[in-house]
Amino acid sequence: TPPEVPGALFARDLTVLIDASGSMHGVSMSQAQRAVSLAIKALQPGDLFNVIEFDSHTTALYPDSMPATPGNVGNALDFVTSLQAEGGTEMVPALKLALESPPYEAYLRQVVFITDGSVGYEDEMFSMIESRLGATRLFTVGIGSAPNSWFMRKAAAIGRGSHTRIGQLDEVAERMASLWDRLAL
Repeated sequence: TPPEVPGALFARDLTVLIDASGSMHGVSMSQAQRAVSLAIKALQPGDLFNVIEFDSHTTALYPDSMPATPGNVGNALDFVTSLQAEGGTEMVPALKLALESPPYEAYLRQVVFITDGSVGYEDEMFSMIESRLGATRLFTVGIGSAPNSWFMRKAAAIGRGSHTRIGQLDEVAERMASLWDRLAL
């Protein structure tokens, strides 16, 4: 964790992973898109960020983290809005890409992983998080009516982060604001 300096805010390097697999179809996808949009809009001008979507394939918006300029934020919002829920749930390549991207010195590196958590290979995911996390902190957001909360809570604990659960569309703004308050500390 960064040293505590009264009144100091640390620039962050935020990577948001969004599940766009078929299990996210409908309200879950709407919740996830709204959650990611709120996260992107909360970035400060000195922050870096990237968005990675995954289903059967993994797609990063940018090859590396980019500054949170109005243009880059606008591109990210368009990218997130255009996502369609389809395909399988291949979490490993997306999380691996996020954890293996080179860290930027003087930035607090945070990964926010938004999914319904439908995964059948939890042990492989936990091992990967433990072995590749480094100084990064991992925060999980469980979306939908029945996310795999056990997996999401344990992944966040291993990642030295926290877990947020969003079950209803009207909870997105409140729960994401609470998460952003924790991330800003």
